[in-house]
Amino acid sequence: MYDIVGKRNLWFTISAILTIPGLIFIFLGGLRPSIDFTGGTEWEVRYEQEPTAAEMTDALAGLGYDEAVVTELSDGFLRIRTEPIDLIPPGGLAPEASPSLTASAEASGSPGASPEASPTASPAPTASETPSAEPTPAPIAEGTEFADLEAELENRFGEGDPRSVRTVGPIIGADLIRSSAILIVIGELFILAYLWMRFGFRFGTAAIVALLHDVILVVGTFAILGFFLNVEFDALFVTALLTIIGFSVHDTIVVFDRIRENRVRHANESFGAIVNHSILQTVGRSIITSLTVIVTLGALLLLGPPTIRTFTLALLLGIVSGTYSSIFNASQILVAWDEWSRRRRDRPARA
Repeated sequence: MYDIVGKRNLWFTISAILTIPGLIFIFLGGLRPSIDFTGGTEWEVRYEQEPTAAEMTDALAGLGYDEAVVTELSDGFLRIRTEPIDLIPPGGLAPEASPSLTASAEASGSPGASPEASPTASPAPTASETPSAEPTPAPIAEGTEFADLEAELENRFGEGDPRSVRTVGPIIGADLIRSSAILIVIGELFILAYLWMRFGFRFGTAAIVALLHDVILVVGTFAILGFFLNVEFDALFVTALLTIIGFSVHDTIVVFDRIRENRVRHANESFGAIVNHSILQTVGRSIITSLTVIVTLGALLLLGPPTIRTFTLALLLGIVSGTYSSIFNASQILVAWDEWSRRRRDRPARA
């Protein structure tokens, strides 16, 4: 019988190797929040002359946008981020709005867009539209700051092929950061309370430690990718973290349930042996369940749209880490804690 518990120092070392570099890059500022958290205007566009990021940055600086950040995407598009730019004029959309570009003006900080407005504005229906026609996003009106900037860039780099544009106000971004942190903290507190009531203090604490391992690994990986490759995390990243928390705890509960059952069936064996039996009895189920999800996420990461790539990558890392921590971390923490308590109880007797 393979002794998983006996090699727990090896598993702890592997976890340290996987998480410590990520923690270092988190403190170095590697995490790159997207416009969802920082606020501003971001659009993706490809121009006829195919300018580089450096050329676009110089052009924007010459137009007064010194703080603009330009990133070259793998498909030839440029992602441009600036301070919030008006997408809608103060009086609303002009009748002569240019049809060349559509936008989802998400929580725009411009005077003409209220926080309660729908993220995607719909143009006024025409007589030719039928009731069953699907709504389309409104074009950006001529005369707005963004339309003027787009015209200047097209004069310099040729006709543009815009793919998306959105504006998020700084207040909305700050609210999203606060709500995301509250969601994660509340989720972990409820999980901790449930595990304490169902399994006891040690089991619940061990599960939360393993859960923190998964969160740190995912966030640390994105900090490393952000530091070297400028990979950003968006609002879907928070959704992925909450999903990872649920999956990791679910897998850990399966092992803990088997440990609790085997403590009754094998009361004469040591706690370490009981935990080892329980892991071996559940490891096949855990790995097979995770593989079905990993295959799906892998295909989605390779073939899915770029808009959910961050979400898919975070989920993929979290599922792999959650499976590992449930088998090799959470249960090993229980055994190490039990042995430490026994040594502490036996110390006065030996003295």
